[in-house]
Amino acid sequence: MFRGGAKMPEIRNYTLNFGPQHPAAHGVLRLVLEMDGEVVQRADPHIGLLHRGTEKLVENKPYNQSIGYMDRLDYVSMMCNEHGYVLAIEKLLGIEPPLRAQYIRVMFDEITRILNHLLWIGAHAFDVGAMTMFLYAFREREDLMDVYEAVSGARLHATYYRPGGVYRDLPDSMPKYQPSKYHSKAEVARLNAAREGDMLDFIEDFTERFPGYVDEYETLLTDNRIWKQRTVGIGVVSPERALQMGLTGPMLRGSGVAWDLRKKQPYEVYDQLEFDIPVGVTGDSYDRYLVRVEEMRQSNRIIQQCITWLRNNPGPVMLDDHKITPPPRAKVKEDMEALIHHFKLFTEGYAVPEGEVYSAVEHPKGEFGVYLISDGANKPFRVKVRAPGFAHLQALDEMSRGHMLADVVTIIGTQDIVFGEIDR
Repeated sequence: MFRGGAKMPEIRNYTLNFGPQHPAAHGVLRLVLEMDGEVVQRADPHIGLLHRGTEKLVENKPYNQSIGYMDRLDYVSMMCNEHGYVLAIEKLLGIEPPLRAQYIRVMFDEITRILNHLLWIGAHAFDVGAMTMFLYAFREREDLMDVYEAVSGARLHATYYRPGGVYRDLPDSMPKYQPSKYHSKAEVARLNAAREGDMLDFIEDFTERFPGYVDEYETLLTDNRIWKQRTVGIGVVSPERALQMGLTGPMLRGSGVAWDLRKKQPYEVYDQLEFDIPVGVTGDSYDRYLVRVEEMRQSNRIIQQCITWLRNNPGPVMLDDHKITPPPRAKVKEDMEALIHHFKLFTEGYAVPEGEVYSAVEHPKGEFGVYLISDGANKPFRVKVRAPGFAHLQALDEMSRGHMLADVVTIIGTQDIVFGEIDR
């Protein structure tokens, strides 16, 4: 009981540590939040908890040995990272991969975009409180992970793109499920139904099923009033501010700016494919959700066009210049010159002409660029990665101000941040 009319202060100012263990902070983001009660006054992101020195590691290895480091930057958009790096090397070397390799790259870029957006929608909805989405999204990711594994031998860090093309052509069969104590013969037959043909048949079957899955996600979320209460009007960014802060990808398009490198600065064969750029209207978390959902549908459309072209146009997937690309394995075993090429390539690599180059791709999260300086040696003189998430993280303070503590979780989710590329 209080005497003399003394009252407890109603508003209390806190400085709150948000993370790094908090699951919505993805394990490695530490936010120092200045709170006025439950309202965020300021958000100060502390980064560097995942720093691995990737750029310096790349500078100390021959060019062709650093492709695997790119996979590990944004470990949800593996092949798109490789693409940026490989394109930079190809620009310096003045080479262009065969057309079939370009179509394969574009197809896998879009498969990767779907993989990324599936993880985003699952994790974002989970952070906001919708658990079912996580299970749905991972069900579809499994099929695409199988495609990654079949083509490269790895489910995540593929190292499939190479300067001059891709590691190998698409396999003509898919791995199949085997009967076990967990799966009856009938169930295994159902699971293997789409795996009877080659990889293109399997991917085509997926593209036919996928729009129905996206409809399921939309049924769960798009008009769900709890989802809308948690995302509409949260983290609004105006188009002018989005450009000033260096936002790219769905973060920029969600604010209504129709900027997409696949259309504005086409690379590979994007200028020969039909697809649309979805844009938002209000620039809030709900708009960014709608943009990414529509991007999944557009990626599906691009993949279908690539499948049609690849079916009708067999050909090489790697340049025949063995100063840059390894000779076929069978040749190495019978031809001395091929063996020497192989040995030289995998020990010291190749010298790249002097020069500097910036190469950017439309990564699922935004503009992923690689700035490369060569001094004529067999390893880069300087490498700088322009990661989309790094610029987005700077906007976190501005996007969070005036919102509640629970909204910070939504804003982290809508930014689709992965720390491998931010901390590097």
